[in-house]
Amino acid sequence: MSPQERTVNAPTAPTAFRPALMLGMATLGFALNFWAWALLSPLGPRFKELLGLSAGQQALLVAVPVIVGSLGRIPVGALTDRFGGRVMFPLVSLATIVPVLFIGLAGQTSLAALLAGGFFLGIGGTAFAVGVPFVNAWFPPHRRGLAVGVFGAGMGGTAISALTTVPLVRAGGPATPFLITAIVLAGYAAAAWLVLRDAPGRTVATQPLMARLAATVKLPITWQACVLYAVAFGGYVAFSVYLPAYLQTGYGLEQADAANRMAGFVALAVLARPVGGWLSDRVGPVRVLTGVFAVTAVMAAVQAATPGLMPTGTIAFLTMAAALGAGSGATFALVAQVAPADKVGTVTGLVGAAGGLGGFLPPLVMGFLYGQLGSYGLGLALLATTAVLTLALTATAVRSLTGRRTAERAG
Repeated sequence: MSPQERTVNAPTAPTAFRPALMLGMATLGFALNFWAWALLSPLGPRFKELLGLSAGQQALLVAVPVIVGSLGRIPVGALTDRFGGRVMFPLVSLATIVPVLFIGLAGQTSLAALLAGGFFLGIGGTAFAVGVPFVNAWFPPHRRGLAVGVFGAGMGGTAISALTTVPLVRAGGPATPFLITAIVLAGYAAAAWLVLRDAPGRTVATQPLMARLAATVKLPITWQACVLYAVAFGGYVAFSVYLPAYLQTGYGLEQADAANRMAGFVALAVLARPVGGWLSDRVGPVRVLTGVFAVTAVMAAVQAATPGLMPTGTIAFLTMAAALGAGSGATFALVAQVAPADKVGTVTGLVGAAGGLGGFLPPLVMGFLYGQLGSYGLGLALLATTAVLTLALTATAVRSLTGRRTAERAG
C-alpha cells in the first residue's frame, strides 16, 4: 500500500443485502439532488416574462447551475476519496438546501438574485461524484458496471423537476416547489446519515487534495474517460436541452409535442445507462463503447440528411438515445475497472465535469449553424464525425490501456 492511501476495515462483514441497500440509498440521493439542481430550467420562460430577460439572460440563468455543478464535481470527487460517501452525501444534500430556500423565499425578484442562487444550486449537481466511488467500493469488479449504471440512472431526477416544478408553482405559488424540495432533501440527509455506511476495506486517500488532483490528471484513464464521457453523456445533455427547439424549428412541431418527444429521448437514455454497465460486466466496456460510438455515428449521419420524422427520424433519435445512455454507463464501468482504487472519486469528478460541460458546446454550434445555413444537417454531420473519432480512440488507446491494466492485475 502506498503512503498516500490507507484501508478502512469494518468490524464485521457486510450482510448480503447491504450493498443493494447502499446502492438504493445512493441512487435516491443522486436523484433528489439532481431534482434540486434542475429547478430553474423549467421556470426559465416564467422568469423571462416576469423579469423581462433576454434570450441570452435566460440561457445564462439555466446554464449557471449546470456549469457550477459540473466543475464542482472535481473537488467533491476528491473529497469523497478522502472522507467517503457516508459523510459527503448528507453534506452535499444539506448544502443544497441553502440555495433552494434562498431562491424559493427571496431570490426570485431579480436576475442578480437568481444567478447568485443558481450558482450555489450547482452544489446539487456534484452528488454524482460522491456516488460513483461510494457504490464502486461496495461491489466486486465483475458487478461494478451494473451497479454504477444503476446509480447513474439517478440522473432521471431532472425529470422530476421537469414534470413537477411548473404545476407546483401554479397550484401553490412560486415558493412551493422549492420548499418541497428542501424538505425532501432534509429528510434524505437525515436518513443518509443514519443508514449509509462506507464499504468495508474502502481505500482512503490521504494525499493532499491538490497533489491528488495533479496526480490524477496525469493518469491516461482520466483524459481518455473525459473524452468518452464528453461525447456520450455530453451528447445526451445536448439533445435533452436542444431537441425541443430542433423539432419545433426543423419539423414544425408544437411545443407540447416536441417536449413529449424529448421526454421519451431522456427516458430511454436513462434506462439504457444500467444496461450499458451490465453489458460491460459481461463483454467488457471497450466492446460496449465501440458499439455505442459506431451506432451514434451511423444514426447521426442518417439524421444529417433530415429525413422524415416518421419513422426514420424517430428511429434515429431513439437509437442515439439508447446508445448514448449505454455509453454513459460503460464509461464509468471502464473507470471502475481501470482507475486506481484511491483515485476513483477524483477521476469521477474530472470525468463528470467533462461530461457536463460537453453538453453545452453542441447546442451553441447547432444554433449558430442553423442561423447561418438554415439547416441542422452540418451540425449532425459534425456529431457523426466526432463519434467516428471517438470510436477510433476507443479501439486504439483505450483498448491498449485496458489490456495493460488487466494484465497487471492478473500478474
